[in-house]
Amino acid sequence: MIREITTLFALAAATAACAPAENDFTTAALDYCAAQSRRSLDELPADYTVTPRNVAPDAAQWHARPVCKEEWTEGFWPGILWYDYEYTGDERFRTAAEGYTEALDFITRGPAYDHDTGFIIFCSYGNGYRLTGRDDYREAILRTADYMAELFNPAAGTILSWPREVPTFDGHNTIMDNMINLETLFWAAEQTGDRRYADIARSHADRTMLNNFREDGTSYHVAVYALPGGEFLRGCTHQGYADDSMWARGQAWGIYGFTMCYRFTGDERYRDFAARIADVYMERLPADMVPYWDFDDPRIPDAPHDASAAAVVASALLELSTYCEGDTSARFRDSAERMLRSLDAGYRSGERNPSFLLHSTGHHPAGSEIDYSIIYADYYFIEALMRLHRLEQGLPVVG
Repeated sequence: MIREITTLFALAAATAACAPAENDFTTAALDYCAAQSRRSLDELPADYTVTPRNVAPDAAQWHARPVCKEEWTEGFWPGILWYDYEYTGDERFRTAAEGYTEALDFITRGPAYDHDTGFIIFCSYGNGYRLTGRDDYREAILRTADYMAELFNPAAGTILSWPREVPTFDGHNTIMDNMINLETLFWAAEQTGDRRYADIARSHADRTMLNNFREDGTSYHVAVYALPGGEFLRGCTHQGYADDSMWARGQAWGIYGFTMCYRFTGDERYRDFAARIADVYMERLPADMVPYWDFDDPRIPDAPHDASAAAVVASALLELSTYCEGDTSARFRDSAERMLRSLDAGYRSGERNPSFLLHSTGHHPAGSEIDYSIIYADYYFIEALMRLHRLEQGLPVVG
């Protein structure tokens, strides 16, 4: 297996070396990411149980946090390292990726703290399994899928996103972010042949399509369902500007999530819905293609941007472009490339800190991580670049 992967890396490097000039952007941007990742490895503690989370605007180094079930971002850093390894073949990245991934093993042994278990495990173990085929990684993901399935509420038809927030919302809550984590369940269904995982994921996606979106295609961050009956009660926000506003990263999660659902199911409803809500998002973008943190913040153009939302959407649109035809396909790919070029040109951290990108917004209503470098922005930025790299080589966008 290792010899085969090394051969693939060599072929990819040879292809990149012969690539036409128009691909220079992608390779230069991926080289930049690899250099920043090496810098991060040099500066971070020599402890795989501590992972980078963010860099404040006035700071020059990562703020790193110990791994724990309450922290939802700790899978992104090993995921970045797996992408760095895939691109460069540098064994230093593989060694670090394995160390940071395996430090998350305790999370795969449940119970699931919340839906974010999917983010944590599929970005780390999922990329690791894709590149190594290790059986222990596969088993870790399948354990995670089992625990995530326990959060499913058949009456509501969705996964309970935040068990701890049931009293806050006075009901079963399903947040837009949860769409990303359905990937773990769909993958488990394919691996095991057990349709229960896919049935849960499809039910969740269908109810999200129905209740987390307004007629105009904009999204609620949270859908609340009655307990115990499961009746839909209301849509509201937790991290957006207002209950009736369009929180940028929430809309981004939706675009990505429904695109991924089409990949696994071939159900054209998911592809068409992803395209529709992507158009709603893109129609309201500023000139640089990077959204303000919420499209309805009245302080625009003086509101903070969210580079993380732009990176998520760029990655999603590259995949979505391969499921569409003609002008629609070209438009989505062109938009994704413009987003990536804008992030690369105007949002690079460069010498300021070892992250990839500046100017993301975490939880604005709570005053948290406003205009920060944030690890998940970097993850989706390198994922989008790797997808573009694969497309330029004539390979499937999802490896």
